[in-house]
Amino acid sequence: MEKYRWSEEIFEKLRSDIMAALDLSREQNDEEIYRFIETEVEEYSQNNLLTLKEREQLEHLLFNSLRKYDAIQELLEDADVTEIMINGASHIFYEKKGKLFQAQTHFSSEQKLSDVIQQMAGNSNRMVNEASPIVDTRLPDGSRVNVVLSPISIDGSAVSIRKFPSKPLEMEDLIRMGTVSEKAAELLKILVCAGFNLFISGGTGSGKTTVLNALSQYIPKEERIITIEDSAELQLIGKPNLVRLETRNANTEGVLPITIRDLIRTALRMRPNRLIVGECRGAEALDVLQAMNTGHDGSLSTGHANSCRDMLSRLETMVLMGMELPLTAIRSQIASGIDVLVHLGRMRDGSRKILAITELAEYKDGEIRLNDIYRFEESGKSRHCVEGSLRHVGTLEHTEKLKRAGVTAEEI
Repeated sequence: MEKYRWSEEIFEKLRSDIMAALDLSREQNDEEIYRFIETEVEEYSQNNLLTLKEREQLEHLLFNSLRKYDAIQELLEDADVTEIMINGASHIFYEKKGKLFQAQTHFSSEQKLSDVIQQMAGNSNRMVNEASPIVDTRLPDGSRVNVVLSPISIDGSAVSIRKFPSKPLEMEDLIRMGTVSEKAAELLKILVCAGFNLFISGGTGSGKTTVLNALSQYIPKEERIITIEDSAELQLIGKPNLVRLETRNANTEGVLPITIRDLIRTALRMRPNRLIVGECRGAEALDVLQAMNTGHDGSLSTGHANSCRDMLSRLETMVLMGMELPLTAIRSQIASGIDVLVHLGRMRDGSRKILAITELAEYKDGEIRLNDIYRFEESGKSRHCVEGSLRHVGTLEHTEKLKRAGVTAEEI
């Protein structure tokens, strides 16, 4: 806490004095705790001549330390911060408006960081300890958290927090941000409404979940939707017939894990119109493809890949993780199950853009032929600012679902 007029030792003493004054035999609300803090800070201020602003700052930091998430609370409250990375107690980094910065604050000790981690895991009833040192969890506001404890993380426990806006971004927001063009967004809306199976691909932090959430808003509200996620992130608003399922980790007390595959099989017995799987990472890809191939039109999912073609290869590998099948059979399942791939990228200026909307046009002679409908083409040559547009380069070849939905090819 070098940037403040009080030392770290003084801060910890004040914190200890407040803890000693609290009645731990009963639950105390935030207001009661804040009154204890104000009393201690006022006494300290009388001897150290703190300004009103400094007093308020010290009270705020002490409250965050006792009641919230300590050194990262202000970052969590900053709406412009999209990601927080903790590399041990002393090193905190964050992403703000597409750029990476190092925070001036830090945790007072590895133990304090450990306390905050346990608080985070407890929010969604996840257990993280020496026996289970890696965990995915979420914060009450929906932020996604990944934890790797020391000594698996050699230089201290590592925490990655992906924040999401309190109000989910809609397609209009993405158009305004330059992620997608108006015409491409209209095409995606038609595809979702008509029941096309869409698969969203992209690298880490490219905006897959954001786009998935925006596309989900186009699903007719009378349809039954089941979402399946490792850690619940999707925010579907105005969907009354919605069931949200989340995986569960095993623990040392004998509680068995519930996997994505378990949840997909269960969901198929729950009469869904649409199945939304937050992310395919492994063998569950086979279950997703089978669902798409057995009458659950309009299903959506995401996966990590560097291009549309790369996503197909990744899906093949994921299916093979769960079952030994001939490559021709896997490719046939992919081609018949997925109608359109939407590929996203994170650009060098920090912006996120849809780079391709591609139809899986045909499976022939053991290969899947791709048909680009929209493709992002860069026009500017600036090293720091990406300029370009999502160009309409092709037309949809398979229009059967459009006809069933009462949409003509001319409308897209």
